[in-house]
Order: sequence, then C-alpha cells, then structure tokens
Amino acid sequence: MITRAVRPAAALLILLLGSSCLYSQASNADLQRDYEAGEQALSEHRYADAERAYEKLERLSPGTAEVYGRLGLVYFQERKFDKAVSALRRAMKLKPGLPNTDILLAMSLSELGRYSEALPGLEKGFGKSTDSVLRRLSGLQLQRAYTGLHRDRQAMEVALELNKLYPKDPEVLYETSRIYANFAYLTLVKLSQVAPDSVWRHEAAGEAYESQGDYSLALTEYRQVLKLAPDRPGIHFRVGRTLLRQGQKQNVDETPQALKEFEQELELDPTNANAAYEMGETYRKSGQLDKAQRFFDQALKYYPDFEEAHLGMAGVLLASGEPGRALAELQRASALNPDDEVTYYRLSQAYKSLGDAAGQEKALETFRRLRAEKPNRQELSPAAEVTKQEIDSEPAQAGQNR
Repeated sequence: MITRAVRPAAALLILLLGSSCLYSQASNADLQRDYEAGEQALSEHRYADAERAYEKLERLSPGTAEVYGRLGLVYFQERKFDKAVSALRRAMKLKPGLPNTDILLAMSLSELGRYSEALPGLEKGFGKSTDSVLRRLSGLQLQRAYTGLHRDRQAMEVALELNKLYPKDPEVLYETSRIYANFAYLTLVKLSQVAPDSVWRHEAAGEAYESQGDYSLALTEYRQVLKLAPDRPGIHFRVGRTLLRQGQKQNVDETPQALKEFEQELELDPTNANAAYEMGETYRKSGQLDKAQRFFDQALKYYPDFEEAHLGMAGVLLASGEPGRALAELQRASALNPDDEVTYYRLSQAYKSLGDAAGQEKALETFRRLRAEKPNRQELSPAAEVTKQEIDSEPAQAGQNR
C-alpha cells in the first residue's frame, strides 16, 4: 500500500537548502535580476515562473551549484521528479556539501519509486537531521519507501517513531494509520496461510469484520471459534457485543440474546468485567436496580478503575435515592476521566439531591462546556469495548421490575 506524500512547502525547503543571495555581489545585473525573480516566484509558489528564471540562470552561470539546487526544488514541487533528480545530482557534483540536497534527491527518487536508491538519503534525513521539518518529511517518505520494498516491519518502526515525534500532526496520523492497517492485514493473511482453520484465525477475522461494521460476518466467525473451542474465554462477550451493535444498526432489539451471551461468558470467566458491566447496564436501563448493582459490583471488583462501571453504579444509586453514595462513585469516575460530560451531568443530579446548589451549578457549568466542545457520545461507538454511559432521557426508578 503506497501513497503519495504531501509535497513540502517551497518556503520551508528554501530555508533547508540555504537562502544566501547567490548573485548579490555579482557585477552582472541580469544575473542578480533573474535570481531575485526566481526567489520571489518560488516563495510565492509560482513554479512555472521560477522554473524559467532558474533555467535562464543555468544557461548564464552553468557552474553554480545553488542554481541546480533551486532547479531541483522547483522541479520537485512541479512533480517533475526525473528532472529534479538530474538537477540535484548536478548540484551535488558541483558542490558535494550543499546543505540537504542529498535528502531532497532521496525524496525525488522515492517519488519515482526508486526506493533502494532513495533509502540512504531518507534514512539520513530521518535518523540524523536536527531539523524537525526535514525529519518529518524524510520520515514520511522513508515509511513509503520501506512499504514499497516490502520491508513492513521497518515501515512500522518508522510509523511508531513518527507518531511519537509528531503526535498531533494530521498527515502523520493518517499515513501511519495506513501502515498499521497494512501491517495488520499482512499479519492476518499470514495467519490465514499458516493456520486457516484455527481459533485464532477465526477470532481475528471476527474482530476485523466487527471493526468494519460487518456484524453478520463477525458473528459467523465468532461462532466458528465457539464451535472449535466452546470454553474459549472472551468469545461469548464478543458475540453479545456484536449483537448489540447489529441491533443498533438495524434498529432491532437484540438485548435478550446478547444478555444470554454475557451470562455464558460470566459462567466461563467471572472476572470478565466487560461482560458484568454489560449485564449491569442492561438491568439498569430496564429498572432492575438490584440486579444492576450486583453486576456493576462484580465489574468493579475485578476492574476497580472501570470508569463506565462507576458511572453506571452512580446511575443506579441516584435512581435508588442514594445520592451520597452516588457522589463517591462520580468523583472516582471524574478522577479517571475529567473530560466526560456524562459524569458532570450526574454530578449535578447528585448535588441537587444533596441540596448543594453551588456544587450543582459548578457541575452544570463543566457539563455545558464539555458538551459544547465534544459531539454527543454514541450509545455504542465502533471503537468502544462496552456500551458507553449516556444521559438518560427517563432515568430508571427504583422498584421497577425488581
């Protein structure tokens, strides 16, 4: 899977390649005028004009390495990578120490698919450059080159390093996500080849289908795992979770069948906090508060830092008329995740029940801010392990279906 890296901004590479005025001391006014015109056009992204200016300078001053360096940059920006390679090699021959020219040459070779030739320059740019811009550009191209050479493990290593160096860079996140997906796909293909009928292959396939939203195929794979290994931990939970997602997608109530799967999971593995949580949440929503509390207790017994379970338990306690105990659960949830608007909404309810108007208003202010900053949470997001807590339109009341 090979993608085109975004071209670097010309202004950045002008700095990287050096920006001294080549002809400021020249007696030839034409050379100075053409140089200044080329620099201005390049900085303004008028690459056709820059190309004409530098090609004229090439004819007038064929022995100037910097002119070929600039021409290489212009050709690179115009995606004339073959011409860029020729110009940059000429620049390096005339002046081997011209800053970063070898790295731009490597990027041009990479764009032409000449990955083996590009590797030394890209590895230098990513591994040794102290310039953050150049290191980032080199890393993106190096990741691409390793992928093109089927050196997937090294591509993954570069992706991990890029994510660490540039954790909020959208392009880096996008490109590295593709590497992760490709590596996962190749690993799954290998698993299919070495063990096509194994529980691991079917489980991996089920997870892949589930992540893609193909719940029917995911269920088929998970059930095949149970056919091969009926006592395999975690699978009944995955079946139950997938049933909930499928029901949400198709607007069908799959809760009773999902509940049976969670029950079977807990019979096999009482420590599965996710399964216990899902049962607790199911009973909470139906107003069976005693049962809900029992299963939330079970989830928190084995996973004390389970934020959603603390929130669910708080919901039960609020509905049962125990705001003091609910407050303790909500404070714990807030400490685990201070950016969850559901926590602060329920905190406002707890403070209201306790007669603490100041606490209620402070919690509501935080809730409003978080709600404005974030989109509404889905009941069950594709990436979530469990059903997320949400603001109840009609809170369950104690005594219903107990």
